[in-house]
Amino acid sequence: MKIVSYNVNGIRSAISKGFYEWLAEESPFLVGLQETKASPDQVDLAPLETMGYHHFWCSAEKKGYSGVALFCRARPDRVVYGMGDAGFDAEGRVIRADFGSLTVLCAYFPSGTTGDVRQTEKYRFLDLFFGFVQELRKSRPHLVVLGDYNIAHREMDIHDPKGNRNSTGFLPEERAWMDKWFSSGFADSFRAVHPDLQKYSWWTFRANARANNKGWRIDYISVSEPLAPYVATADLLNEVTHSDHCPCVMVLKETFVGQ
Repeated sequence: MKIVSYNVNGIRSAISKGFYEWLAEESPFLVGLQETKASPDQVDLAPLETMGYHHFWCSAEKKGYSGVALFCRARPDRVVYGMGDAGFDAEGRVIRADFGSLTVLCAYFPSGTTGDVRQTEKYRFLDLFFGFVQELRKSRPHLVVLGDYNIAHREMDIHDPKGNRNSTGFLPEERAWMDKWFSSGFADSFRAVHPDLQKYSWWTFRANARANNKGWRIDYISVSEPLAPYVATADLLNEVTHSDHCPCVMVLKETFVGQ
């Protein structure tokens, strides 16, 4: 079971750059998108449906902003939109799908880059999301939490840790939340497979950062502890360029898929 997480920074822009052609070739079971910046009525869905994907959208009320979506080859048993907070749900930040005993959450964490008010909202999101997921785990222990977390966890996850020590996305409080997250019963699938590999998932459009590989790893596919032994492979697809992010990919072993 191949699962992909991808911040497309505008689904319509990504489609114009070959996203659908790439999706057809990659052919994951499920792809979770962040920053769709569109509602489904604004998107040409025919190629997606021709490929056999069911699609579910949690778009922001504000046009051209935020938004998450799930494209999946099997119809989920259940889809849930949001996490029960009116403000963040209006921004289209969380969507959930259940497939048998497996639950997939696709999340787009706030960035905090526009100032103190949004940074405070980012901390509020982190607290709410942590509690929401811990409660969900009680009834749905096989959890995949994919998305753009907008936090580089460790120094090896960012090209210039010293220069960015006071930058949102690498602040001590944010990194401490990541410590708490991964000590609360979740594994970082990429790090589980590549404990020492320095590889990034996002590059600013400025200063030719991607060509010089001056990036951050802020996109993750986390798995709950019961799922961790079933992670077969995980990677960041740096060569895929429809966005300023690249896709994260994880494959679960068939032994779990059959459960």
